[in-house]
Amino acid sequence: MTDINKESISVLNDLIETSIDGEKGFHTAGEDIKNPEIKAYFLSRSTECKTAVAELQAEVRKLGGNPDDSSSVLGGAHRLWVELKAAVTGKSDEAVLDEVERGEDHALKAYKEASQKAAEKNLPVDVTTLIRRQQAGVQANHDKVKALRNDVKAANHAK
Repeated sequence: MTDINKESISVLNDLIETSIDGEKGFHTAGEDIKNPEIKAYFLSRSTECKTAVAELQAEVRKLGGNPDDSSSVLGGAHRLWVELKAAVTGKSDEAVLDEVERGEDHALKAYKEASQKAAEKNLPVDVTTLIRRQQAGVQANHDKVKALRNDVKAANHAK
């Protein structure tokens, strides 16, 4: 296996962990949120993250590697924190959205770092294209979650 393939596999496996974290995080948030529209959005995002994981895993296999199939330690710790905080705050929609946005901040940072590393290491076009396409989706999710959180916050403070 070439060094460039090893580097590509490493970058992609990091994103697999991040995307599995996203899948689980959106699923947990979808269970906790009360607003039915936001619940549906979170559950659909969980499914889309699962699709992203499958795409990343397929690319790793194509490069001759073994794809990760577990979440990161940090993601597991974050989910536990979300559950603890939700229990303390009564799982308000605003609190859930705050935590989802924090998770999306982490995902966006991971994708930006992967994209930068892909450019610096001159990784194959298929790899960089996949990373950039998924990064655009993560950015859109981040922006949507932030807007939802701001809307819920404004509605709560208007009461």
